[in-house]
Amino acid sequence: MKSLQTPLHRVKGLGSSHSGTGHFWRERVSAAALIPLSLWFAYAAIGLAGTTTSAPLQFFAQPVNAFLMASFVIISLYHAAMGVQVVIDDYVHSAGTKIALFLLVRLFVIATGSACLIALLRISVF
Repeated sequence: MKSLQTPLHRVKGLGSSHSGTGHFWRERVSAAALIPLSLWFAYAAIGLAGTTTSAPLQFFAQPVNAFLMASFVIISLYHAAMGVQVVIDDYVHSAGTKIALFLLVRLFVIATGSACLIALLRISVF
């Protein structure tokens, strides 16, 4: 079977945009992983709606629920960061502004993810 790669791609190991295919597949895989996690999250949120404030603490104190919530947070933040990166690549044309926005997005994702994971750890361990 004939390869769909260009000769330059075979030599350098890069695609036409140098990383677009890998980015495309990472977006699709994270989106596929978010389908069952989002269904679980919706089920959990609906089940916890209208309960006392101690019910979510008891719910997330269970290791399976804490793990699923941590997975949901990490994968959704990763997926969102990749989506915002595509928007920045497509619509921001200044190199300096692009770099600054990429750094801000990464900082936001790391800060938000860290805060969520620390909160989950505090709930589940203590």
